[in-house]
Order: sequence, then structure tokens, then C-alpha cells
Amino acid sequence: MLTIRDSGAALCDQVSRRDWLRIGALGTLGLSLPALNQARAQVSPIPRPSSFGKAKACILVGLTGGPPQHETWDPKPDAPEEIRGPFRPIASSVPGLQVCELMPRLGALAHHFAVLRAMATRDNAHSSSGYYMLTGVPHTPANVENARAGAPNNWPSLASLVNRLKSRPGGMPASVVIPEHIWNDGNIPWPGQDAGFLGRATDPWLLHCDPSAATFQVPALAMPDDLTPLRFDDRRSLLDQVNRHLDTLNRTAAVANYNHQFHQALDMMRTTSVRQAFDVSHEPASMRDRYGRSRYAQSLLLARRLVESGISLVQINWTRMGPNLPNQGGWDTHNANAQSLRSHLMPLMDRAVSALIEDLAMRGLLDETLVVWHGEFGRTPRINPNAGRDHWGSVFSLAMAGGGVRAGVVHGASDRIGAYPREGQVLPQDLTATIFHLLGIDPGTEVHDTQNRPIPITRGQIVRQIV
Repeated sequence: MLTIRDSGAALCDQVSRRDWLRIGALGTLGLSLPALNQARAQVSPIPRPSSFGKAKACILVGLTGGPPQHETWDPKPDAPEEIRGPFRPIASSVPGLQVCELMPRLGALAHHFAVLRAMATRDNAHSSSGYYMLTGVPHTPANVENARAGAPNNWPSLASLVNRLKSRPGGMPASVVIPEHIWNDGNIPWPGQDAGFLGRATDPWLLHCDPSAATFQVPALAMPDDLTPLRFDDRRSLLDQVNRHLDTLNRTAAVANYNHQFHQALDMMRTTSVRQAFDVSHEPASMRDRYGRSRYAQSLLLARRLVESGISLVQINWTRMGPNLPNQGGWDTHNANAQSLRSHLMPLMDRAVSALIEDLAMRGLLDETLVVWHGEFGRTPRINPNAGRDHWGSVFSLAMAGGGVRAGVVHGASDRIGAYPREGQVLPQDLTATIFHLLGIDPGTEVHDTQNRPIPITRGQIVRQIV
């Protein structure tokens, strides 16, 4: 199958795909390559939006499990009760934009956001739809629960690609994932969380941690008090000498990955700004309280500190809140949807995410920090017999703020019951293209797979209506 992309990436004869698309069928009329080049010179390229590279960093606010569009950014007050649910819409700070009453703080900050009301994956399984959202590439096949990582579904995650393309001096990672990996019941990790075909050295730095703990520290970054910089360098030199003597051993990929991450940890230990960023105890108690003292909320606070220290992308994964809560305290609200949203999910999310936006704005960082509020899909329009909502990838909402995003706009719309896109559909590859663009990475950039074949980092289009 021939695919023509409007990315501007050049073909082997240096004629871009965009030119082929615009010049169209001239070749079928007998136009020679010189004539084609002459025609090409008359084609005006699509101008790059001025928002390119506005974001120095990106924070991915992940709400694993799938937040419902009806009770967040896309209420349907005129729909039947079994569709709209028990909550009412409230006015936001953007004229004409209503949000669910459970989002009073985010509603008051809506003027910072661009809201996408017609996101779609067309996939109703957590792990395969999640793979699509994390990578911008659909899972093959779709609708596969408990999907495993591996070919053909081994496309690198967004965090991995940023880690590859925004590498920092001294082997420092550009991307950090906290406070744990994403998993289905049985601790089955989702595909799309690592570097896939790019190799383990490009994996984002995954830290299992609890920034809300009274004694929180990241063990890999903890330098003993008696270890001076000189002694540290001596120990690292000794380690390198030992490793050279072990080079004749047949090391597995896991060992190689461990060695790479170990050296990353050493470099992070030596970088004062990054090491200090993990010390959330330096934050005033009032600021920590503003976010909330949960593991997830304090991870958002840690994310702000990490982007301040120079990390390019921080991905925060939702953590389940306990077996005594419906649906284990996650967003997969098959049961007791309204009860879960009212009692713990929405208060925690609304408080923590609004604190992040206010904190970034107060520090003058919001204009250069992209914040993406997202899940892997939405929830069914109709409430089920267990008072819950089930998986729904046909349409859902997403919100973005800062970092070159046009604030106070709504792009796209769902139908009258929030079941399917009515206009302005956005697919995950379009989202990744937009994020790359805002981070100053040309979406037409190519990486090479293990066969050294050039592959564009995304096949999506920038959502120009929001940048």
C-alpha cells in the first residue's frame, strides 16, 4: 500500500511527500522529473505554526483506567438521565464551556486549557488502546486486553522518543516516568511503555516511588553523607575498571539495560539540580497541602520540580488507591461510577491538577511547559446495571495547557449523547505530532529501526486549531 504523508520528509530523490501530494497526478500526464522539479518550485510549503518549540518540557497527566467524558469536560445535560448521570454542568472561566460540577477548580482555570472533545482510539481494551495513546500507533489487532509487549506492537513510547531526540549531556535521561509502570490485573504491563525497537538504552527512566512518604527518597539517587565528590569519582572509576574486565562475559539484554540505567543514576547523582529536585521536603507544607498528600498528587508536585531541573518530559501514571474502594480506586469505573467520582476520584484529580497549573503559572513556567490531561479512552454513554460506565474508545475528551497551546479553546465535538465524534476528530498520532511540534521536534523526524530503516516518529498531523 502506498502512503503519502504531508510531513515534509524527503524521499530518496529529495522530492518530499508533500510535493508528491500537491502536484498529484502530473506524473501520469507524462511530466518528467525536471518538469516536476520546476512545478515543485512553484508550490508554497505549509508554513510551520509559530508555536513550534514553545514548550521546553511536557508533563503527561495520565488517568489510567479511562476517565468519563460526561463527568469531566463534555457533560450532556440535555440527554436522558441514564446518559447524563446525576451530576450537573457548571460554567467554566471560558464563555460557553461547561464542565462537570465535580471539577470546580479546573473549571475556574479552563481559560488556560484547550479542550479536545473528539479524541478517539476506536479501541475498547485498556492495554491495546493504551498502547495507541502512549505511542501514537494503533495496536495490531485492536481490542486486545492483557496485550503483551513485543513485535509487531513494539513501537517506542512518546517518552522514549523524547528521550532519544532530546538527549542530555552525560547520559542524563530526558524522560522520567513516575510513580510506577502501568499494569493490568495480575501485574501485566501494558505494551508501549518502553523504547521498543529502538532498544533498551532509549527507555525512559522509570522510577517506582512514593513522593508522599515521610521518608521519601529515590534510592538510586541517594548519595551517602560520607561520600565526597572525589571519593565518588574514585568508586565510579573502580566500577568502570571492573566492568572492563567483565566485558568478555556474555551479558544478557537485561544486564546491559541495568548497566545503562546504573550509569544514568550515577550521572543524576552528580547533577545537583536533579538530585535536589527529588527532595520534595524542600517544598513549603502549604504547597504540598495544596496538591494533596496522596502518592499521585505528590507525583505531580515532583513532576513540576523535575521539569524545573531540566527534564524534558515527565509522565505520571495513576496509581490505584486501594482494594477497599470500588474498582480498586482507579478510573475503570464499571461499578459505582458516580459514587467513585464523587467520593475520591474527582476531588483528588481536580485538586492536584489545578494545583499543578496554578503552580506552573505562578512560577512563570506554564508558557514553556506543556501539560496534557488524558486517559487511554473514555466511558460508555449509557450507565450500566451496576451503576458504572464501561470502556469506550469511540470518543472521549482530553485537555492541554501551556507550552504553545491556544488557551481557552474547544476543538471538536461529540454527538448529543457523547458516543461518537460529530466533528473535529483527533487520533493519537495527531496528538503525538502536536506534542512533538510543541517540544521543538519536527514530526517528520526519522529514527532507524534495528534493520537501519528510516521511520518517521509519527504519521499524524499537528492539530493546528489548538496551537
